[in-house]
Amino acid sequence: MKESGLAWTAMSVDDATGTLRDIRNDITNFTFATPRGVQDVTGIDKSAIERLLLLADMSTNWNGVFNDGSNASHDVFKSVPSTSVAREFSLTVSGQTLGTTPQAMLILTDYALTRAQTGELTWTVPGALANGVVPTWTSA
Repeated sequence: MKESGLAWTAMSVDDATGTLRDIRNDITNFTFATPRGVQDVTGIDKSAIERLLLLADMSTNWNGVFNDGSNASHDVFKSVPSTSVAREFSLTVSGQTLGTTPQAMLILTDYALTRAQTGELTWTVPGALANGVVPTWTSA
């Protein structure tokens, strides 16, 4: 059934202590990708490309509004520049969840804050797969 991307039921990320925090209210938009590598194995006997699927990967980019309340997005991301911990995450929409056990973990590589000319204070946090666990969608 076709659906919109409205009303996510989970968008949680570990803080530096390993506690999963629901920060849906602070996230305004995001992207994530779960690509697979490919290897060209085309022999000279072929007239079209022949490929093999390789390793799975994941990347994400979360964007949101600055919120320094307890257990909100700033609490979750403020340690990104000073710690090297892989983060658990959970994305759920329409009963479909990405980020379940065994848990694919992300390395968060930046916590960039932007103060726009009009006064908005927003952040961007990119992440990449950390632990070699294939990101897998599951149904609730």
